[in-house]
Amino acid sequence: MSENSDTPVQEVPELSDRRILILMGIVVVVGSMLGFVLVSNRFGSGILLGGTLAGINYYWLKNALSGIFEKAIRDGKKPKFLIGGYLLRYVFLAIALVIVYYTKVVDFAAVLAGLASLAAAIMIEGIIRLFSIVYSSREI
Repeated sequence: MSENSDTPVQEVPELSDRRILILMGIVVVVGSMLGFVLVSNRFGSGILLGGTLAGINYYWLKNALSGIFEKAIRDGKKPKFLIGGYLLRYVFLAIALVIVYYTKVVDFAAVLAGLASLAAAIMIEGIIRLFSIVYSSREI
């Protein structure tokens, strides 16, 4: 197999990216509403905080990876400083989780559940894609 350097890099369809963010928002809102009603205000607030952290983490990851790959393609070298920014998001997330854990302002398990909202949204998107392939005569 020969590689053609003129072949454009395939990007994730904008619809998929936007739909994942919408699904993530829906998961966070529904989860926090259920947390407020069924558990406590601390639990519902924890899911909201975790969902917010997941959204920040998602955008940070997306921008950091875009910068890393654009610089690598443009310069042909490993961009060391940009990789540091990519790893810095883990430090930020760890600090935020430590603060939440020790202050006990919100329920820590709920924050973790909110952080999982991106994973839930991706699984829902996968199910939507699966059913749209199986039932290709209909759009979902």
